[in-house]
Amino acid sequence: MPNTVNYATRFEKDLMQQYKRELCSAELTTQNVTFLNAKTIKIPYITLGGYKDHNRNGGFNRQSVSNEYMTKTLEHDRDVEFFVDAMDVDETNEALSAANITNAFEKEQAIPETDAYRFSKLYSEFTDAGGAVDNTVLSLENILTTFDKWMENMDDEEVPEDGRMLYVTPSIYTLIKQADKITRTLDASVQQSIDRRVRSLDDVTLKKVPKGRMKTSYDFTDGFKAAGDAKQINMILVHPSSVLACDKHSYISLWAPGTHTSGDGYLYQNRKYGDLFVIDTRKSGIMMNVDAE
Repeated sequence: MPNTVNYATRFEKDLMQQYKRELCSAELTTQNVTFLNAKTIKIPYITLGGYKDHNRNGGFNRQSVSNEYMTKTLEHDRDVEFFVDAMDVDETNEALSAANITNAFEKEQAIPETDAYRFSKLYSEFTDAGGAVDNTVLSLENILTTFDKWMENMDDEEVPEDGRMLYVTPSIYTLIKQADKITRTLDASVQQSIDRRVRSLDDVTLKKVPKGRMKTSYDFTDGFKAAGDAKQINMILVHPSSVLACDKHSYISLWAPGTHTSGDGYLYQNRKYGDLFVIDTRKSGIMMNVDAE
C-alpha cells in the first residue's frame, strides 16, 4: 500500500470553525474534563462547615471538611461510514468529493444532532434532579416578566451573573423583539438600515436555536428525530457552570481509493463520543419553559 494522506485532515480547521459557528450549544462545552476511567467523569465537590462564635480565651472552632465526587458515565457514542465509488465522484462532477461529503454531514447531521442531544439531555437531567419546569404559555405580555422572575430566582440562589445564556426558539425570539415594555435605542440618522436584532437581555447573551433542536426527547436509532412523546422546549436560561458538556473523542477520516481495502472508491468514517450532564448541586442555575403537551 502506498504512502497516503488522510484527506479529511485538509478540512480539519474549516470543520472546527464550522462546528463552533453553527453549534448552538457551543457555550456549554466544558474544557479539561477529568475521567475516572475510560468513560466515567468525576466531578469534585467540597462540603464545609461554617463560622462559629470566637472564644477569646484562646482556640478556634474546628469544623468538618469533606471532599467527594459525583460520577457521570458517557453514553452518546455515535459513528457513521459512507463508501462512494470512484466513478460516482467523477461522473457527478465532484459533487461527491471529500470536501462536500464532510461538510454536508457536519452541517446536516453531526451539528444538529449534538444540539438536539444536549438540549434534550439538559431537560431530562434537570427534571430527574428535581428541577421544576415552567409550563406558562409565553406571550407578548408575559415574556419579559417571566425572564425577570427567572433572573430574580437565580440571583437569590447566588448563581453567577456573568456568563448566563438564554436559548430561545425563533418564535420566542420574535416575542422578545415585540414584547411590551421592551426598549431600544435606534440611531437611524447614522445607519443605512435599522438593526432590530436582540443580542442580549440585561447582559444575558441571547441565542436562537431552531425549534427542531429543542425537543424534550429524541429517537437516535437512525440519525435523530423527535420522539413521539416529545414536547417543545421554548426557552432555557442557564449558567454554563451548572452543566458539564464534553466531547471525549472525535474522529473523521476520508480514505482515497487504494488507501483502504473496501473497494475502488472513497471511504468516509466519522465517530463522535461525548455527553452532557447537569451538576446536581447547581441545578438552580437552570430555568426552562416547556410546552405542557
